[in-house]
Amino acid sequence: MADTAAPTAVERSLRGFTGAGYDKGRPLLVQAAWFAVLNLVFVKWWFPARWRPAVLRAFGARIGQRVLIRHRVRVHWPWRLEVGDDVWIGEGAWLLNLERISIGSDVCVSQDALLCTGSHQRRTPTFEFDNGPIHLLPGAWVAARAVVLRGVTVGRGAVVGASAVARRDLAPGEVVTARGAR
Repeated sequence: MADTAAPTAVERSLRGFTGAGYDKGRPLLVQAAWFAVLNLVFVKWWFPARWRPAVLRAFGARIGQRVLIRHRVRVHWPWRLEVGDDVWIGEGAWLLNLERISIGSDVCVSQDALLCTGSHQRRTPTFEFDNGPIHLLPGAWVAARAVVLRGVTVGRGAVVGASAVARRDLAPGEVVTARGAR
């Protein structure tokens, strides 16, 4: 006989959240300086795209050659970002890198895409972090408004289609769309 019992809801106690085990990787002063630069200059339409890689490098990112970063791109922690050569990052992309994001060469991250390395332990009352890195291998494409979740590797030449969510690793050349794998 199949078990038909509904899952037990977890009683949240967010007051008890500690953030245990999460290290932001830089002192508070560096974090504050980055947020000031990010919000006052980096994301602005008038700030030259050719200067964005240099600003990220100044805050500890490893950025390759001929990298194009459009305006409104948000990078949570530059020191947890590694980008290869000939990469395009489109307008409004958000790299929420509580953990490392590595982007191989010849990768395109399109407009309003989200790379999210953060999550929470949903079965615990205090909702502690459950983060993991993201790896986009050479030739991958994360299309417009697509989402790549924590712990995922997008294989060589693989595609996360427009508005799709990559919840698991994608094999080389694999395509996942908003309707599922193709």
